[in-house]
Amino acid sequence: MIIPQWPAPDNVKALATERELAGSPLRGVSQSPYQSFNLGDHVNDDPLHVESNRQKLLNNAQGCDEIRWLQQVHGIDCPEVASISNGQIADASVTQHAGLACAVMTADCLPVLFCDLQGRQVAAAHAGWKGLAQGVLSKTLKTFSDNGIPANQVIAWLGPAISQKAFEVGPEMKAAFSVHPDGSPWADRQCFSVGIGDRWQANIYQLARLQLEKLGIDGVYGGESSGCTYNDLDENGESRFFSYRREAITGRQASLIWMTNIR
Repeated sequence: MIIPQWPAPDNVKALATERELAGSPLRGVSQSPYQSFNLGDHVNDDPLHVESNRQKLLNNAQGCDEIRWLQQVHGIDCPEVASISNGQIADASVTQHAGLACAVMTADCLPVLFCDLQGRQVAAAHAGWKGLAQGVLSKTLKTFSDNGIPANQVIAWLGPAISQKAFEVGPEMKAAFSVHPDGSPWADRQCFSVGIGDRWQANIYQLARLQLEKLGIDGVYGGESSGCTYNDLDENGESRFFSYRREAITGRQASLIWMTNIR
């Protein structure tokens, strides 16, 4: 389990799960090819195993009363957690309610967690490249400004995702990040390196970081240090994370954030 290292207020809690947590209270029950701590209910895993894993996660999320899960579609919708039911179609969620967790599932895409420096609001976004290009981070951040919280009072944490070395993409993805809606340049030289033929190696962390900075967020944490979902191994030499690129039939890890009543 990963605990973000960032200057969040004391009442803001966050974590990201891993694929296999041997010897941990979060050791899962899913069987191959979903072993063991799969949290995705849409990948044909045994529903009872997924429910057991989700309950273990909730039991170990101190101060969290409920996790609301989304049906992610690589879009940009960001509803208020208190107003949704499990399985609502969206790729981000936000809340000002203590005890309710915003959660996103990933298996190579980038999870981004948000909070403001006073601990009034939290949010989580699922940033695959399509959602990132279409503005899922901008849409999520707008929920803060809509509630009177300016971007310079918001910080973000970038969780485990596929690294640039493993993330081969086509020219259509590179073209999607050529300019911002206002016409200003988006990607810098760190975002794409030349691959084989017309392929490119994309740095999804840098793409997200540049967008967040352009949106006015001064504090962006995590990133490459959070881990590569495709390549990283645990201490036993096993894959540390689920990766759709590595194994098309696989589980999902989760990143979640919530507020407690303690300020």
